[in-house]
Amino acid sequence: MTLIKVGDIDIDVADRDQLLKEIDHIPAAIHKDNGSWIKHNTGIYVTDIPTNPLTEFASVDYREAEDRGYIKLDILNNTVYRLVKDRAHLIELTQQPVDWTRLQDPDFFARVVHIGNHYSLYKKLAEPIANLEHMAMFLALIRPAKRNLVGLLWKDIAQLVWTKASDGTYGFKHSHAMSYSLLVAVHINLLSQHV
Repeated sequence: MTLIKVGDIDIDVADRDQLLKEIDHIPAAIHKDNGSWIKHNTGIYVTDIPTNPLTEFASVDYREAEDRGYIKLDILNNTVYRLVKDRAHLIELTQQPVDWTRLQDPDFFARVVHIGNHYSLYKKLAEPIANLEHMAMFLALIRPAKRNLVGLLWKDIAQLVWTKASDGTYGFKHSHAMSYSLLVAVHINLLSQHV
């Protein structure tokens, strides 16, 4: 059997503090180059991990913890979820068609989660975003590793965008980009409801 190494899992929530009150957890730690230890901004462990009794967070750096097989949960605040009424509403928003043409409006674009600050990059695309896969690729193009693909056709971007940069430059994995893409679509639908 082949074991798959899982370093961390990202979970977006409407209110991180509220969730953390409900679950027993240990904050992750970062060992800085200067020798100091700080609490990780978003990472927690819900399983036993060595803990510093003075700080009450992990006594193992999150990178070393990953190498040892600990799975870190990154609990991230995402204000989009504050606009979602309940699970049924979220499912409805994910199943609605998305009016991708709304992105042509710079004022509307600026309000959309994860992409709002990147309208100038969006305008450099050879083709408009027309579906979730295009949005996922656009989210990857925002990252430095794939910025060089801006201006290509979607079919050409698709051939190169999900390969890992050989120089270690930060990029996006397909699975991560697709989940962000779905959230962008949900947010577009929410914003469109309130126009």
